[in-house]
Amino acid sequence: MAAQSLMERPRHVLALLLSLPPLDLLKNILLGLFVQRILRKVYRQVRVRGVVGASSLFIKAVAQAVISLVRSSMPGADALVKKEVDKHIESVQRSVAPELPGVNKYLTLPPNGLADGFVRQELVKHKDLGHVDWEGGRVSGAIYHGGDELNSLITEAYGMFTISNPLHPEVFPGIRKMEAEIVSMVSAMYHGPAGVCGSVTSGGTESILMAVKTYRDMARDLRGITEPEMVLPVTAHAAFDKAANYFGITIVHIPMVPATGKVDLAKAAAAINSNTIMIVGSAPGFPHGIVDDIPALAALARKHRIGMHVDCCLGGFIVPFAEAAGFPLPHHVDFRVEGVTSISVDPHKYGFAPKGTSVVLYRSKDIRKYQYFVQTEWPGGVYGSPSIAGSRPGALIAGCWATMIHFGYSGYVQTTKEIIGAARRLAAGIEKIDGLRLMGEPLLSVVAFEAILPIKTYAVADLLSRKGWHLNVLQFPASIHMACTMRTVPAVDDLLADIEEAVATLRKDPTAGNGDLAAIYGSAATVPDRTIIADITRGFLDGLTKI
Repeated sequence: MAAQSLMERPRHVLALLLSLPPLDLLKNILLGLFVQRILRKVYRQVRVRGVVGASSLFIKAVAQAVISLVRSSMPGADALVKKEVDKHIESVQRSVAPELPGVNKYLTLPPNGLADGFVRQELVKHKDLGHVDWEGGRVSGAIYHGGDELNSLITEAYGMFTISNPLHPEVFPGIRKMEAEIVSMVSAMYHGPAGVCGSVTSGGTESILMAVKTYRDMARDLRGITEPEMVLPVTAHAAFDKAANYFGITIVHIPMVPATGKVDLAKAAAAINSNTIMIVGSAPGFPHGIVDDIPALAALARKHRIGMHVDCCLGGFIVPFAEAAGFPLPHHVDFRVEGVTSISVDPHKYGFAPKGTSVVLYRSKDIRKYQYFVQTEWPGGVYGSPSIAGSRPGALIAGCWATMIHFGYSGYVQTTKEIIGAARRLAAGIEKIDGLRLMGEPLLSVVAFEAILPIKTYAVADLLSRKGWHLNVLQFPASIHMACTMRTVPAVDDLLADIEEAVATLRKDPTAGNGDLAAIYGSAATVPDRTIIADITRGFLDGLTKI
């Protein structure tokens, strides 16, 4: 009898709904759909983040909503906040675009062209404006210098192909050939089987954008997905967030396991649903230099028949040579792993190629075709391009090709040996410093660490910056990393000595590191209204074109 009563309830509810006036019925249906959508989102957040993580996210969202409401409704509140934000923006822009006494400004074209000798003098002045000691290895990443001999070779390649453009392969067949060979050489480095293909792009960000766009379009065509989602570690590069923003894709960020820095596999599995188009792993991730469990992620991708992208942009010319250099990884991260369907690799980092060259690889042309843009109805003719750009600088391709064949396999094995060796020495030294803790297990070129209270991480960073070190300052959690390069190799001992001195100084005087760097990053990490941080960041970007 009770069972029969339970079965009849839905019928009673349906009958009640149908008895309502049409407008009321429509309102109830819309309300029901809205509630269902909200509950589904809540359920998924709980599955992925757990109750504590989902609650924290909810509290953060509510706090942001309350702050926005107060700013918009309380008289003068928003104006007061904007006034303070403008002060910070002005300060940031002064540091980005300072006054340069003695340096000419060109706000309009000169009435007449200037003599070549004078132009060269102006170029030298601009070249000498920088004061960062990158030659001494005091910069994290950024400058991937392959030596003066290579620089001369790249400059010569530039000169030979200055006017070339891959958009016109019939005019520049040599550039087409070199581009195809770059893709082939990188594919071989990553053990690509027959059928692996790819494209040369302008950098890691474009390679990632192309991969995400490819999986979105492929899922729409083959599976009819109109609300695409992608699952990626919270430590994955921000270029994936940019791609999601550009291409209308929902990101499901998966937290890392604190002890290892790797993506939480159980939560990644729980996040996959019928709208998921791809999953992402890093080798290594930019923040902490940790290599995700690529085989386990690829197994998830195979199970759910979705794309699996490995971001090797940072480790692109380190990963393939690590084993031969004496530093084997615990597992493969390339096309030897079934389920890996695309990889992004940057020759312009540890491949020492000129800035502006990256490669995105796909397991087959059936995947890559979704990267292409083709327009067959344009009055200007049939138009097709492989990536975002139309015209591209062929000189960069020539420089990249020349660099790769200049080094060869043995050359990259040697540089990998030196760079990973330097990173291992740095990691071992940091482990010995009381008051610091390594972030996970750094296997490649990036070493990240955090301070243990009462030592403050950003205070350490501030003291190091005063010594001329330009390290990467991270957040959530507060930490610092050094991406070792060839220039870092002879500088490791100096860096360790300065880190140890900074910690010792802070033990004696906790306020010693309360400089601009600590203030900026410390404040940024604790400001609850993230729109303020976004506004200041936009101000920084505005400063890039300020005269």
